[in-house]
Amino acid sequence: MPSVASRQGSAVDWVESLSPWPEKFGLDTMRALLAELGDPQRAYASIHVVGTKGKSTATRTIAAYLEREGLRSGAYTSPHVSGWRERIQVGAQDVDIERALERVRHQADALGATQFETLTAAALLEFAESEVDVAVVEAGLGGRLDATNVIDAGIVLLTNVDLEHTEVLGDTREQIAKEKLAVAHAARVVVTSDNTYSELIPKQTARVIGGPEAAAAAFLGRPVEGRLEPDLPGRFEQRGEEIWDGAHTPAAVDWLLARLPARDYTLCVSVLVDKDVDAILARLAQAGNHLIATSSTNERALPADELALRARPHFAQVEAVADPSAAHARARELSPRVLVTGSLYLLADLYR
Repeated sequence: MPSVASRQGSAVDWVESLSPWPEKFGLDTMRALLAELGDPQRAYASIHVVGTKGKSTATRTIAAYLEREGLRSGAYTSPHVSGWRERIQVGAQDVDIERALERVRHQADALGATQFETLTAAALLEFAESEVDVAVVEAGLGGRLDATNVIDAGIVLLTNVDLEHTEVLGDTREQIAKEKLAVAHAARVVVTSDNTYSELIPKQTARVIGGPEAAAAAFLGRPVEGRLEPDLPGRFEQRGEEIWDGAHTPAAVDWLLARLPARDYTLCVSVLVDKDVDAILARLAQAGNHLIATSSTNERALPADELALRARPHFAQVEAVADPSAAHARARELSPRVLVTGSLYLLADLYR
């Protein structure tokens, strides 16, 4: 029976009511949903972006390069920080998210689609309705069983590989890379940052070393000029003297530290329980000596008190403030130079 939220209220309210996790991972529901919608993913070319970190930025960057070359481009990213509309763009503009969700609402509800399956279907249909030339699609979790693995992307970009979601993807980097690169089943070119996982790329597929620029060039068949860095909420977002960045792995924190203009921040931090918490905290200690531990509203967030306990060996001063908004306010009381990090879900809470 359809949920109450599916029978009344806005489409955004409805999608928020859906389960974010499937009972079991697989593509059957996603394929059935797209079939009901007329298989919109077949109406345009596509580029698939997989990896551990930097996927959203890479996705938006590739789309920006292709737009500059005169192609009408769509971009699908996750998770969002500023709001659901952020996930689906056409021509570098957020689409009407209510309209996009309403287009798939009946079919998704009838099939019991998850939140991510529904959003992915809405994006793929929106791209067809908008008559894009190419869609740049970010994978959610892994690749092989991810809801986005219904596109036959000609170009695949692997941004990087780190230990994440080991209970689903495997407990070694090689196993995780294999899951991610499984989306390359129809690719003519796979772009990677180095040759580490080259043996996992299909033999008939061309291999290119590089990043978003190389992926755009592979699609175009020619080099791209200049360098583009689209703004994306929560990805090294500068708000006066504050910096908001959703770094949630040790490697992501290393990337953040290399770009910080100072090392005297008061930190406002939340981390999910399944992340490498101690390694993240050890690195974040290089950014400042005072940490306000908090807990995002995500059900996997580490409680603020536990995060504070684990932070004390690394920071001179540690406080626990459970509510994210109150934690942010406390950090701002201590210094105008605040670093908000550890989880995109924390940033999403503060945006709200």
